[in-house]
Amino acid sequence: MSDRAGTGTTPLAVEHADRAELRHHFADVVQQRNAASLGMWWFLGTEIMFFGGMFCGYLIYRRAYFPEFAAGSISLNLLAGTLNTAVLICSSLTVALAVRASQLGKRKQLVNLLLATIFFGVCFLVVKGFEWRKEYTEHHIPTFYFSAQDMVNKHPNLHIDPQHAKIFFSLYFALTGVHALHMIVGIGIFSVITFMAWRGKFNPEYHTPVEIAGLYWHFVDIVWIYLFPLLYLIDRRGP
Repeated sequence: MSDRAGTGTTPLAVEHADRAELRHHFADVVQQRNAASLGMWWFLGTEIMFFGGMFCGYLIYRRAYFPEFAAGSISLNLLAGTLNTAVLICSSLTVALAVRASQLGKRKQLVNLLLATIFFGVCFLVVKGFEWRKEYTEHHIPTFYFSAQDMVNKHPNLHIDPQHAKIFFSLYFALTGVHALHMIVGIGIFSVITFMAWRGKFNPEYHTPVEIAGLYWHFVDIVWIYLFPLLYLIDRRGP
């Protein structure tokens, strides 16, 4: 490859010098965006297998211990779960609009939409915290102090084994806890991206981080769309 204008630099080096966001091992921004997108989809594939294993475990135990899982599901706060579902749907909308704003180069709109997404994420965690506090006061935390007496009192016609009810709440806290951890990571990612957007790092030619973060956030939202009916809605009529 010949030098450009006798400066001793190649055309590729000049292109990279003009585009600070373009990493040296990519030929152009299109290749960089495709590589980032492929990497995120591979990562999400591993996440699907991870959550899929937990979902399978939940369904197996639910079939084995139907009365306890039905009673445990009824004991959850349906209003809080519904509110969190609405919050995450709104956050998916703001993320999609933020990606579009980044493609159009609307910096102010992008920052506002990213801040709205972070706000919805924090709201979700706050509501989930109140839910967990309720389970703590009712001794539903799967520890040595676990108690299913309230479920036994509500369903005296059923034989509810406390150990089987404990399995339900173990899976409930495992599933919602891991999901909340993903939410915290997502909020952290969007906080960094919001700062970058405020600094004007994105434009119609380069907005890959916004798109990649959006994929992650949509995945986390979809996981909750599955968790909500599995934990809150199935057998809501009672065992």
